[in-house]
Amino acid sequence: MAAAFARVTRRLPDRGPLLRAVGFVLAVNLIGSIPGVLSSPDSAWFQGLEKPWFYPPEIAFPVVWTAIFTLLGIALWLVWRSDTSGRRLALGLFVVQMVFNVAWTPAFFSLEEPLYGLGVILVLWALLVATIVAFRRVDRRAAALLVPYLAWVTFAAILNFEIWRLNA
Repeated sequence: MAAAFARVTRRLPDRGPLLRAVGFVLAVNLIGSIPGVLSSPDSAWFQGLEKPWFYPPEIAFPVVWTAIFTLLGIALWLVWRSDTSGRRLALGLFVVQMVFNVAWTPAFFSLEEPLYGLGVILVLWALLVATIVAFRRVDRRAAALLVPYLAWVTFAAILNFEIWRLNA
């Protein structure tokens, strides 16, 4: 995935850092949105599940994820353009955590298995913490941009657990 990000941004005209940053934001949003095209909470299975009292309104999910993926794109761009040691590790961790991010939707919705989704999101959470630590060694601003993502993944893990518990 890191190579894909690099290819996307290399194709942009060299008009400055802003265009490259926009390229990273668009690439992360595109990759992050792919699972939503393949499965969704609109299924009869999901609609029939009991949900906890704190389940947010459906509109919250696309709004929050777009904002988070935008922050991720900016953070990734900040790390990508750095020449600090630790950059490769940080980029690698970003790619791995993004794979788990993308894997959660099919694990939960397509397989209709909240417990599988919980397993995926717990691994995602640990990888995200490692990514934040690695990003911090490269660019503190980039690490800070990942904090809302960690908060949302934490909330999503609790939500996932509660859905599993209520419907087990």
